[in-house]
Amino acid sequence: MKPDIHPTYRPVVFQDTSSEFTFLTQSTIDAKETIEWEDGNTYPLAKVEISSQSHPFYTGKQVLIDTGGRVERFRRRYANVGINTEAKASAPAEGEDTSAEG
Repeated sequence: MKPDIHPTYRPVVFQDTSSEFTFLTQSTIDAKETIEWEDGNTYPLAKVEISSQSHPFYTGKQVLIDTGGRVERFRRRYANVGINTEAKASAPAEGEDTSAEG
């Protein structure tokens, strides 16, 4: 392997921002913050939005984490989609004869 091209593999603390769960593992991630861990050493801190403590697959419950208003923008954008589709489906097509001839 070429020397000095690989990132440094070192201990890093990851913190779940929604549940305050923290764990120490090895990673190559660049972290700007540091934290003092239970063993008294200082490690780089990487904050994550979802971990095994907050992910619905592992917890069995649905928790909605809205980062940056994405859910609200989605709801505003698609709020009237179902209403318009139902109205178009029940309305007669243009040029269609709606009179009842026997």
